[in-house]
Amino acid sequence: MLIVRKKTREINLGNLKIGGTNPVIVQSMIKNRLNNLEAVREEISQLQYCGCEIIRIAIVQKDSIAYLKKLLKERLFIVPVVADIQFDYSLAIEALKAGVDCIRINPGNIGGAEKIEKIVVEAKKRKAAIRIGVNSGSIDKRFLRNSNGNHLEAMINSTLDTISLFEKTGFFNFKISAKASSVMDTISAYQALSEKVDYPLHLGVTEAGPLFSGAIKSATGIGILLSMGIGDTIRVSLTDISSSEVRAAYTILSCLGLREYGVDIISCPTCSRTKINLKSVVEEVEGITNVISKNIKVAIMGCVVNGPGEAKEADLGIAFGKEKAAIFRKGKIIKRVASSKAIEEFKKELNNYIF
Repeated sequence: MLIVRKKTREINLGNLKIGGTNPVIVQSMIKNRLNNLEAVREEISQLQYCGCEIIRIAIVQKDSIAYLKKLLKERLFIVPVVADIQFDYSLAIEALKAGVDCIRINPGNIGGAEKIEKIVVEAKKRKAAIRIGVNSGSIDKRFLRNSNGNHLEAMINSTLDTISLFEKTGFFNFKISAKASSVMDTISAYQALSEKVDYPLHLGVTEAGPLFSGAIKSATGIGILLSMGIGDTIRVSLTDISSSEVRAAYTILSCLGLREYGVDIISCPTCSRTKINLKSVVEEVEGITNVISKNIKVAIMGCVVNGPGEAKEADLGIAFGKEKAAIFRKGKIIKRVASSKAIEEFKKELNNYIF
């Protein structure tokens, strides 16, 4: 199946071009508090190392601006920075003056059209982008009343109203998100918006949850939309470390053939034929490979049934027997070793393959 992406308007976000024929971009968010600068610096480094392409930072209060300015002045960022603003429009103005590449505002709580227009004026002056970020949990009450409490209809109408406001001011360098914690509402909202507008869409299932269930919910919602050709940037929102969000996002894109990034691990589900603790082996290999950006396929198989034959497309793999393990490339065995030495030998072959 070939995914045909909808061609949206191209916008500029820092040094990135989003929309048009550009690839789907991966975003995450700083989870440490800004006053813990050492932890924030480390998180920025980890995010950029694992391939995050846009970093968003919550600007909570006035003193957040001082920390933001310090981080920007240190030139830690090699990717565009988005300031996430809720409630206080003046923080958006100050963040733009500090030099961020984009502002995310929530029309449901930013204070109305007059304040939004002030943000737009400053963004135009600084050639910055804006994300209209509508969330099902914080919709402008006017739209809820007009839709008789229908959250989905209210989300769409709130988004379209803000788009109209932007267009009236002559501002077009923006993208849109309309997220819900419900997967089906998220899909419906983005489908409706994609039919009505041609601006870039930022996909996500908001408040998706912990690592396991949150990744599944996100993969379902984001994956369905991407398979329809909808979406220009994505964030997998997890109650976990931010680098997990990036890895999950790239896994979704890789599964759909939209991006090639990182190691794809193929492993058998195990059965009574398996003579070793394959789960622990897979976890160890995952730990070794999760920092590798090169797109390769690795197979970890628990017996000869699911050995080199079934995993012949893997660039590198291991198949375990009772006491021996076979290491193979593209289905061809390159060496047999004791099972206890398999990971050690695998590391050597992985280094040889990558470097």
